Amino acid sequence: MTGTDPRTARPFGAVGTAMVTPLTADGLGVDLDAAQALAAHVVAHGNDMIVVSGTTGESPTLSDQEKVDLARAVREAVGPEVSVLAGVGSYDTAHSVELARAHADLGLDGLLVVTPYYSKPGQAGVIAHTEAIADATDLPIMLYDIPGRTGTALETDTLLRLGEHERILAVKDAKADLQQAAVVMERSDLVYYSGEDALNLPWLSIGAAGMVSVVGQVAGDLERAMVEAMDRSGVAAALDAHRRLIPLVEAIMTRIPGAVAAKTALHLQGVLPNATVRGPLVAADAEQQRELSAALDAAGLL
Repeated sequence: MTGTDPRTARPFGAVGTAMVTPLTADGLGVDLDAAQALAAHVVAHGNDMIVVSGTTGESPTLSDQEKVDLARAVREAVGPEVSVLAGVGSYDTAHSVELARAHADLGLDGLLVVTPYYSKPGQAGVIAHTEAIADATDLPIMLYDIPGRTGTALETDTLLRLGEHERILAVKDAKADLQQAAVVMERSDLVYYSGEDALNLPWLSIGAAGMVSVVGQVAGDLERAMVEAMDRSGVAAALDAHRRLIPLVEAIMTRIPGAVAAKTALHLQGVLPNATVRGPLVAADAEQQRELSAALDAAGLL
């Protein structure tokens, strides 16, 4: 079967949050209580998927044990109707396989596997790396294609090859190549999720199943409204939600790192007890906080 209808084939849900990782005030530990409260908050505001230990979750600065503990805590905090995925990708195949196996018995719904970064392997290396992770557990896989960070894009033939694997079900795309995605969706069963908040509506318009969003943990209800409007062919209503999100996307995704902006916004909303991040990230300064506060206020979310 090819050309799958995303409205009936959503392996991980439709409205997903790339969740920040709440830290203790000193930054030395993960605040699991705050993580569970945040997970419950995003579910109450329209999200049916949570991805932990992604880039927005500051995965490069989390230990393996912290990642496992975080995934376990979030899984416990939300009901079975909410998909929980954990990022396990790295530039080291053996380490990624080990991390995937460490998450295998936590009751998760899937794993997020980013293209190997920094070392910039060829497409054959990307395929071998990804298939090794997919073969390590029985958990479904969402690929993460973000060449702006990894230095390597997933080519069309690579996506079609990986889509033949029984456990590789979806792609989180932050590459903005909608034409390539349209070809892959037409020629395979891979389901696409927008990985770039500014393009959520365009992605939905060409058949994406939903989004894995940074802004969604701040404004999930608006993203839910957009998805449901598109499902009803209600383009005008979807466009209205999209336009309401524009100032938030601008404030959260374009001026400072998304993890910093999202944590600051959640702290301003009273959802997180602090906005602490780990180095090399640094906290938002006073002017950046004012800009975020103004954007939240304008959207009626403060």
